Amino acid sequence: MADGDTVWLLISAALVMLMTPALALFYGGMVQGKNVLSTFMHSFFSLGLVTIQFAVVGYTLAFGDSWNGIIGGFNLFALDGLSQTSMHGSVPELAFFAYQCMFAVIAPALISGAYAERLKFSAYVLFSLGWTTLVYDPIAHWSWAPGGWLMKLGAIDYAGGTVVHLSSGISALVVAIVLGKRRGYPSVRHPPHDLTMTTIGAGLLWFGWFGFNAGGAGANGTAALALVNTHLAAGAAALTWCIVEGSRIKKCTMLGFASGLVAGLVAITPAAGFVSPMAAIGIGCAAGAICYGAVLAKAKLGYDDALDAFGVHGVGGATGALLTGVFARAALNGGNGGGLSLLGKQAIGIAAAGAWAAVVTFVLLKLIDLTVGLRVDQEAEHDGLDGVLHGESAYGSPGSVAHGA
Repeated sequence: MADGDTVWLLISAALVMLMTPALALFYGGMVQGKNVLSTFMHSFFSLGLVTIQFAVVGYTLAFGDSWNGIIGGFNLFALDGLSQTSMHGSVPELAFFAYQCMFAVIAPALISGAYAERLKFSAYVLFSLGWTTLVYDPIAHWSWAPGGWLMKLGAIDYAGGTVVHLSSGISALVVAIVLGKRRGYPSVRHPPHDLTMTTIGAGLLWFGWFGFNAGGAGANGTAALALVNTHLAAGAAALTWCIVEGSRIKKCTMLGFASGLVAGLVAITPAAGFVSPMAAIGIGCAAGAICYGAVLAKAKLGYDDALDAFGVHGVGGATGALLTGVFARAALNGGNGGGLSLLGKQAIGIAAAGAWAAVVTFVLLKLIDLTVGLRVDQEAEHDGLDGVLHGESAYGSPGSVAHGA
């Protein structure tokens, strides 16, 4: 057992866990005050729901013995056989499970940026459970499990650009289109109620992302490279976003800086351990400009991705995956450097994961709509989801909303 690797993986698992509450802050500040707790629930509830799903069935579907490279078998069902002595490489398999569990938890929470302020809570629960089982777990198997077909093909995803961000971003776009626009959007403004909260969330995401990208390598030089690349890409993307934004509106906004740094973190995720620091800066600059453009494009295309889950995570994940195929260094990727061959494999991975996420998400939404329904009614949307769905108020007096309402 490599004790240093184990310690670093456990710390990284804790860092990635912190990213889910950080996402709650990041998203929560961008919604109206009457919907902040419902938005928090989309992240926090995932910590319970997806954790149990991943322990019972998700981990074995993602990392169990491969069935034709498509899905894991049931040999690890309910963590069967995992004890404090079973190993995954140089670390205890329970530590590896904990680390991977945190990735599974945050992935469906990212999608919530698309349906904020209008989705029924029952629909959220069913969708998150179904999406994790039918979208996230298979794509994780394709990309990261020995025998997974994308891994065998040679497509690379260092820490989840395709598995986590592209899949959730594409699904977010489908949700936004199927669910429809928020009440009155775009003629009625839905301004962020607390950008201070969003900024704190962005800072905690930046901090947690060091574990997200550098945790899987072990306590070694590759982890150091991944950490440095993560930081450089985030800074480069935030600056680029502000430069492009400033050239357009003559102001550099805090929300723009926060959105830019997240776009850079997303884009460097598939490349973190495969590229040089200067390439990481280039990837960050590209993500800042491209994701800013994607966020602007939603107004012209007419869909309501409330908190830009697709524009940042979907577009950022695809950008990073493709640029990994351009900038990967042979010395860091088993002798397979960037070029047309790797770029083609990356494109196949993007197309396959994106198509699977889109189709399964659409079918899931239609089935849920036929059972419990997807969207709250107009009155509930007007009054706010915090009181209507959860019987609470983030900022009202303690007795202003009855518990259990």
